[in-house]
Amino acid sequence: MSTMVDPIALAVPGFFALIGVETWVARRRGVRVYRLADSLTDLSCGVSSQIEAMFFAAVQLGIYAALYARFHAFELHGWKAWAVAFVGVDFLYYWWHRLSHEVNLLWAAHVVHHQSEDYNLAVALRQSITTGWSSLPFYLPLALLGVPTLVFAVTHALSTLYQFWIHTQLVGKIRGPIDWILNLPSHHRVHHAINPQYLDKNYAATLIVWDRLFGTYVEEEEPCVYGITKPLASFNPLWAQVHYFVDLAKRTARLPGLSRLWVWLASPAWVGPGETKFDPDVRARPKYDVAPSRRTRRYVFVQYTLLLAATSALMFVHGRLRPVALAAACTALAGGLLALGGLLEGKRWARPLEVARLAGTVAAVALVV
Repeated sequence: MSTMVDPIALAVPGFFALIGVETWVARRRGVRVYRLADSLTDLSCGVSSQIEAMFFAAVQLGIYAALYARFHAFELHGWKAWAVAFVGVDFLYYWWHRLSHEVNLLWAAHVVHHQSEDYNLAVALRQSITTGWSSLPFYLPLALLGVPTLVFAVTHALSTLYQFWIHTQLVGKIRGPIDWILNLPSHHRVHHAINPQYLDKNYAATLIVWDRLFGTYVEEEEPCVYGITKPLASFNPLWAQVHYFVDLAKRTARLPGLSRLWVWLASPAWVGPGETKFDPDVRARPKYDVAPSRRTRRYVFVQYTLLLAATSALMFVHGRLRPVALAAACTALAGGLLALGGLLEGKRWARPLEVARLAGTVAAVALVV
């Protein structure tokens, strides 16, 4: 399995090409769908998730493979294996996604994807470092059923790739039979919205039929307001990854006995003693933003471009690197994400960290070469 080329890695150039096209089309239409700091935080979260995957994706797939090798009930081959995998991955994704909005522990892993107050193709890349672990148990029944490991891995990757294009405001409603079958941008805009009538709806990956079947489908009507009900108000990619876990830990510490366990299993909508329910009037809520100098913006943009290129290259070669070299490279990347986000927000610690990051990058390159 280690020699299999990751379809996500192959798709990275296409992701950025389509982001460029979306930016160009938006400008032609006179609308603004990207803000620098927000979009770079999206990409930082995406890079973070890929760093995690370089270390643990093979472990997660190995768990699936071991379960399949010892316990699969049926021998599925050819088109049958692919058909069962397609329907199974899509169906189980729906339930993982739905429960990730209904159980605090799972929401802590998934909330990263919803933090952006914009909606564009870059948001599709905003992923949690813990999503792979939170979703894995939901897919293991496919191993027991007899879906071969390679078939599962490719099907899951293709499902992820499909979901990229639906993260856009520039494609309007698509009418006809396809609207009843496939998950489309209009459907997924609803899912990312925090308008009260849109909350916790439209969980689909590829097939919107599950939402229609299980009563979680809502049509897009009024304009969507994006983000999470309690805004992140930060462009720090590390804080974006852990903030809800920290919040749950603080809430747990304030409660007695078994109530502490309930915090992690309750719905994100649950309001504990002394806590404040979110304001449902989200339409007038200003977006969190920063105003760095032009010089800072240019520096950060250039460094991000280099960082993203390095990440893309590392995704292809990480399996051939020594553990020390891989750890050094990933540490330099993670330091860059944190430092550049801090520079955009004007944090005092950002410049010293950036200097250390540049020195670390030189050392990582030396180890890799």
